[in-house]
Amino acid sequence: MSELRIRAATPDDLDTVLAFWKAAAEGTSISDDHAGVQRLVARDPEALLLAEQNAELVGTVIAGFDGWRCHLYRLAVHPQRRRQGIGSALLAAAEERFVRLGGRRGDAMVLNRNATAHHAWRAAGYAPEEKWRRWVKPFADRPAP
Repeated sequence: MSELRIRAATPDDLDTVLAFWKAAAEGTSISDDHAGVQRLVARDPEALLLAEQNAELVGTVIAGFDGWRCHLYRLAVHPQRRRQGIGSALLAAAEERFVRLGGRRGDAMVLNRNATAHHAWRAAGYAPEEKWRRWVKPFADRPAP
């Protein structure tokens, strides 16, 4: 098997990433569209990390840093490529990015019902923080500036 390559996504990768998430990621997000991912890459060109083997996309993670906290989203590995170290390599690259930027702790958005993901995150050293609950408010009804 060829070497795993991890790199930042470019605007040319967006359609491929969106199609990949449909096949490899659990659940959907309000931002899982071309405009949402395009804004992410334009605002922070190093946040969306891609794992490739033989020029094929096999994994992703969003490693967002807002200057205060390190947020991990969309850790996804192709279903036929799981348990081969791809997720671990993506998380290591994300963590290296965070440390380089001055981050102190990573937090991950993980679906409650995704037991497979819970095992992967625990194996990488992450644990749920039961004292916190995520609160959300969609802005879909507000016009963009």
